[in-house]
Amino acid sequence: MPIQPILRIIVAIACAAISLTCQAWPVAATEPIRIVALGDSLTAGTGLPHSAAFPARLEAALRARGHAVEIINAGVSGDTTSGGVARLDSSVPSGTEAVILALGANDGLRGVDPNTTRSALDRILRRLHERRIAVLVAGMYAPRHMRPDYVRAFDAIFPHLAATYGAIFYPFFLDGVVGNRALNQGDGVHPTAAGVDVIVGRVLPKAEELIARVKVQRGS
Repeated sequence: MPIQPILRIIVAIACAAISLTCQAWPVAATEPIRIVALGDSLTAGTGLPHSAAFPARLEAALRARGHAVEIINAGVSGDTTSGGVARLDSSVPSGTEAVILALGANDGLRGVDPNTTRSALDRILRRLHERRIAVLVAGMYAPRHMRPDYVRAFDAIFPHLAATYGAIFYPFFLDGVVGNRALNQGDGVHPTAAGVDVIVGRVLPKAEELIARVKVQRGS
C-alpha cells in the first residue's frame, strides 16, 4: 500500500481518539463530588426529618452555590470515635472523595479517656489519608462541667490531629448553637432544623475548601 494512504489512516485514527477523549472530559468534570458525613446523632439528625439533617442541608446549600456534590449521611446515633473506627470501611465506601469527620461528642459526654479518643481519631485519619480521601475535621469541645484538665486534653485532640494529617479544620461543630434554647430541641443537645441551618452556614466556607481540595486531587 502507498505511504500516503497509510498516513491518512493513521491521522484519521488519531483524530478520532482525540475527539472521543475530549467528549469524555466534560462528563468526568460534572460528576458529583462524593462526600461522606461520618458522625453521630448530630450528623444523623436525631429528632428531625432526613431532609433537615446536617448532610442534606449542607448538600442543598452547596448545590445552591453551584457545587455538584452528593453528601451521604453516615451518622449513627450514640456513636463514639471508637465506633467510627469499627465501621469506617463500611461507612466510607470505595469511590468516596471526601469525608466530614464529626465524631467525638459522645466521647466527651461519657467522659471517655482523651487518650482513647485521640487514638481512635488518629486511626480514622490515618486510614483516610492512606486512601487519599480529603478530610474536614469538625471539632468538638468537652462539656464545660468536666474537670479543667480533662477539658484541656480533650479540646486539644482535634486541632492537633487535623494539623498532623493536613486536614481542613473547623474548631467546633456546634458553634453558634450550643446553649441557645431557640436552636435546640427539648433535650438541649440536638439542634432544631433552624439550628442545623446555623451550623451549615458556618461550616459552608470550610466545606467549599474541602471541595476545592477534591478538585485539585481529581486533576492530579
